[in-house]
Amino acid sequence: MLTILARQRAPRRQADQAGLILARYAARFSSKENAMPGLRQLALVLACVLGACALPGNVLAKKSKARPQQQQHTAALLAFQRDLVSVLAPRADALPLLGAALLARPLSGQPKANDFHSLIERAAAAPGHGPAQRWIQLADCDAKADACPNAQALASLLEEAPDNAAVWLLKLGRDMHDTKREAARADLAHAAQAKLYDDYTGTSLQALANSVSVLPPPAATLDPKAGAGAAGVQAMLVFGVAGTQPQPGLRAVADLCQDAGTDQQLSADCRQLGKTLEWGSSPLARSLGLHLGETLGDEAERNQARRERRDLVWQVQQFARLASRVQTDKAQAQHLLSLARSGGTEMSLVLSALRDAGVPTDAPADWEMHPEGNAAPPAGT
Repeated sequence: MLTILARQRAPRRQADQAGLILARYAARFSSKENAMPGLRQLALVLACVLGACALPGNVLAKKSKARPQQQQHTAALLAFQRDLVSVLAPRADALPLLGAALLARPLSGQPKANDFHSLIERAAAAPGHGPAQRWIQLADCDAKADACPNAQALASLLEEAPDNAAVWLLKLGRDMHDTKREAARADLAHAAQAKLYDDYTGTSLQALANSVSVLPPPAATLDPKAGAGAAGVQAMLVFGVAGTQPQPGLRAVADLCQDAGTDQQLSADCRQLGKTLEWGSSPLARSLGLHLGETLGDEAERNQARRERRDLVWQVQQFARLASRVQTDKAQAQHLLSLARSGGTEMSLVLSALRDAGVPTDAPADWEMHPEGNAAPPAGT
């Protein structure tokens, strides 16, 4: 299966928009599809990034008492998001149109010219377009009709980015869903021969970080108790909306490789794919690559993969601590926005944020990963 979020409908009741936006980024890491051996612990840590783990218990307890104020704040955030889309929609270039489409995607009741479908179609055909726009177009589909990902977008990606393993893993997930095991096996072989893995989250973050600066957040969107001001609102939108990025179903890959057994060619393809994923654009892709190294490599490779996965969990946990401060620390929010605007990949953003904060990227010798099911929350929670 694929982790693809289809067009969203209006919620039945008004919710805490800030909490929903932040939770979207966390949700991409806590999907059951990603809860496989070697990934579950990382997913639990990542679930705290800008998500529910960043909310202290006393804040959650007071939510019901602050409902009228919460509803006003939610309405202001939604209105600001709609205003951003309206300002960006007339643009002709692919990157700002991508930002507009991403911002429009969670919104219901948008005018036809400013809805997700129209904007992502324009972005995919605009000057400067590339695979990043097609990748988001994957989500322009009807999940209830079992029509995800968007077949036309997937076909275009296979033509435009055949050297990207992420594209073949998307097709693998769909073929596994359709019980086309032979086709899925061929997809895995193509992915193993690919030169890179990129889910284009870095481009989406760049588009969003540029987009949220076209208008200043209105006073009604600011939480005077939060402290980060406009930068906090902007960072919340950027990382929250980026959480809706389509993701390949990595669980399907792990299951297929786990069944390699005595199939030497399948085992060789999985090991080669694992090495590509180790240098992938996202923490989860890197984690799957290390998982494959742990399960399919020789003793030296297994030991190296365990050490690197330990470092990866440390990196993500420390990034979660930094990211949890975006609503209270103006300088931190501004810095993460600056890193997002610079482009790159999600993994490069994580590592840059750690280095800039003076946090080592290698886990200390005396640091221990928390047991599965007990991921450490960010600092101050």
